[in-house]
Amino acid sequence: MRVEPSTPLPPLRETVRVHGLQASKALGQNFLFDEQLLGRIAALPGDLAGATVFEVGPGPGGLTRALLRAGAKVIAVERDDRCLPLLGELSEAFDGRLTVVPDDAMVIDADALAGGPYHIVANLPYNVGTALFTRWLEPKAWPPLWLSLTLMFQLEVAERIVAPVGTNAYGRLAVLAQWRSHAKIAMKVHRSAFTPPPKVMSAIVHVTPGEEPEGVDPRILSKLTEKGFGQRRKMLRQSLKGVAGALAALEALGIDPTRRAETVSVAEWVALARLLSR
Repeated sequence: MRVEPSTPLPPLRETVRVHGLQASKALGQNFLFDEQLLGRIAALPGDLAGATVFEVGPGPGGLTRALLRAGAKVIAVERDDRCLPLLGELSEAFDGRLTVVPDDAMVIDADALAGGPYHIVANLPYNVGTALFTRWLEPKAWPPLWLSLTLMFQLEVAERIVAPVGTNAYGRLAVLAQWRSHAKIAMKVHRSAFTPPPKVMSAIVHVTPGEEPEGVDPRILSKLTEKGFGQRRKMLRQSLKGVAGALAALEALGIDPTRRAETVSVAEWVALARLLSR
């Protein structure tokens, strides 16, 4: 399904030129103008006809256009006032299916804005991407209200999200993304696709909720992994000694306290958190 705007839109690059808009380094902005690429990203969550999509940092609205053309109702949070006139024009062209919230995504309650099941799709600003991602992974109520996350990160961060145990990239981000979700790298994006080109490659990570292991308090798992991987070169008996009951739990589960965090599988972290959640 492709829904065209009620009034024709000039190419995005031309719109940006007319408005004199340039990407802000301070806001971690890098613009995408390739409509074919943007359409492929918008297709990753599946059929969006009539669906609600939450977008962070739309900038001039390249990905927003693709989502609206896919039939979605889009709620876009943008803190850069310079982009608001472009987004306002986009909302008018698509008959109000775009709602623009001029605020900081770090203080926004996406669930409340969406008011029902929704997808999150975003070319995340590099400076807040990881913080937003971990927040979306940590709600106590599961499954979450979001149906999928389709997010662009630096390739290095994307690889950390999907990393298996025992690899250099494996860490807290992998455990949080994998213990009750399914995460995969859906697409790599070359730096040359952006204006201005970032110094590193990027990748799109697609995440869907999975079954939640029973008896695990996500706050305890979060604390365990924060402590364990915060001092990842130390043995567990050192890195986890500040977590009440953790050393006894290691012993009860038969996990050698001289191991390091990167050798502990997702299932073992979950078992440890379950024991401490009682």
